[in-house]
Amino acid sequence: MKIPNNYCFLILISNFLCTFAHIINMNNKQATLELGTKPVGQLLVQYALPAIVAMTASSLYNIIDRAFIGQVVGPHAIAGLGITFPFMNLSGAFGAAVGVGASTCISVKLGQRDYKTAEHLLGNTVTLNLIIGFLFMVVCLIFLDPILRFFGASDLTLPYAREFMVVILLGNMITHMYFGMNAVLRAAGKPKHAMYATLFTVGCNILLVIAFVWWFRWGIRGAALATVTSQTLALCWQMWLFSDQKELLHLKRGIYKLKADLVKNIISIGISPFLMNVTSCVIVIFMNNQFVRYGGDMAVGAYSIANSVVMVFFMFVMGMNQGMQPIVGYNYGAEKYGRMFRCLWLTIGSATAILLVGWTLSMLFPSEIARIFTTDDELLRLSATGIKIEMLVFFVVGSQAVITNFFQCIGKVKVSIFLSLSRQLFMLLPMAYTFPLFWGLDGVWYSMPVSDFCSFAMTIPMLWLYMKKLKTHGKTEYSNLHRSSAG
Repeated sequence: MKIPNNYCFLILISNFLCTFAHIINMNNKQATLELGTKPVGQLLVQYALPAIVAMTASSLYNIIDRAFIGQVVGPHAIAGLGITFPFMNLSGAFGAAVGVGASTCISVKLGQRDYKTAEHLLGNTVTLNLIIGFLFMVVCLIFLDPILRFFGASDLTLPYAREFMVVILLGNMITHMYFGMNAVLRAAGKPKHAMYATLFTVGCNILLVIAFVWWFRWGIRGAALATVTSQTLALCWQMWLFSDQKELLHLKRGIYKLKADLVKNIISIGISPFLMNVTSCVIVIFMNNQFVRYGGDMAVGAYSIANSVVMVFFMFVMGMNQGMQPIVGYNYGAEKYGRMFRCLWLTIGSATAILLVGWTLSMLFPSEIARIFTTDDELLRLSATGIKIEMLVFFVVGSQAVITNFFQCIGKVKVSIFLSLSRQLFMLLPMAYTFPLFWGLDGVWYSMPVSDFCSFAMTIPMLWLYMKKLKTHGKTEYSNLHRSSAG
């Protein structure tokens, strides 16, 4: 069977990104100390660029994965894959609670030069990931079919969703550890190594998907097996890096026993991304059921394709957030507020520009983008319409995501949680329920851009209030922002 030109093109792009990443020259010497001294713009490029390259390659893999499943296995398989999104979000919620919480705590402790506590945070991250990953796997495997039914699986899509999730859940402990260690690598001043881990996983994934799905014809199970296998190999390399005794943060005896105060700090910060991912899980479950109700299984497949397109560009924003996190966390811990805000403005501007490109492409070429995933006429038509509607105000989403992440980085948990939940739980959920009552399937689609804009309108005043409060409490460095941020 000949691989279609669309997929060859995507594979070439992904390979180019991997090659490009390896020629990026970054000096990791004294990387931790540079977070408080090096020019902020250079730091953001140094930390965000590897994350962006890695996340972009990862999103390209997701496109290739779904494209092979849609073309080789069939349109119902890609609809079944869409049913698994809540599972992936739920698993990611627990992983984020540990990985993001721990990496933020480590960044702050490094800024305070408290290296002993940072090492114990590393050990507790390993232990928590193993415990949570195992418990999640066991519970979900026991109740897999009822959960998938609740997520919106029909008689046609359930077998595909089950096949995929059994393999993913069996490798859940590995997935949690892999993402957790990558977050810690960035916090420890090694963004290049975190990038290489992701790029290796992506490259291995692509090769294995081609082999398992296209060559061996293992179907959707082959795609899941490719994911787990590649993450396992990357995790081995990550653990080897952290076993180096010469590193500032490294694995050693005595740091793995859970400490109540450390766990509390990790969870208190990680609760924001946890709730955000749990909310995403709830929303996707609800949206899947709404799409099934108003448009059938093909509408769920279109939602899966549109989400894949959204994530291609949103991965850039996630990469920017990952690059921002250690810079903001370190300078907040070191009370260098001018540098902290300078990093925030640069990240917001960059994220907005990136999403504006995604919005333009989606408005101009929705059918061409959808054709990457399927040749089925009905699915193609629904997907093209969905892409245009879901991306309608996409360019304002970046600033909301960056500001939410900013509050998380500085430990403002309540604000971060509120902003995390505002778009999906407080706005999208009621809109996705009421809009279809008047406009049917189009109402389900339009609920997403409307909630995006409302959430954006709420986020800006929250940031302004925090800035005003910081100045009122006598943080004089912020009032000298323009002078201090130049360094």
